[in-house]
Amino acid sequence: MVEVNLWSGLRAFADGKDKVEIEAKTVGEVLLGLVKAYPGLEPTIEAGVSVAVDGRIIANSLTEPVSEDSEVFLMQRLKGG
Repeated sequence: MVEVNLWSGLRAFADGKDKVEIEAKTVGEVLLGLVKAYPGLEPTIEAGVSVAVDGRIIANSLTEPVSEDSEVFLMQRLKGG
């Protein structure tokens, strides 16, 4: 299981939790697992989020590996221009 840290705005969609555990081996599996376990997160995840794994922001690689020891943070994707 991978522990995923959520930003405060998502906690209402994850039963008030700031951290959740998801069975996953890649960033893509983390995102799919979050939607499956907490369907209320789907609109936000589909709109675009950033995922940090062990201090590195993973821009577009859904195949980036994660492990039980990984530090994973789901973050708001910054937009601007």
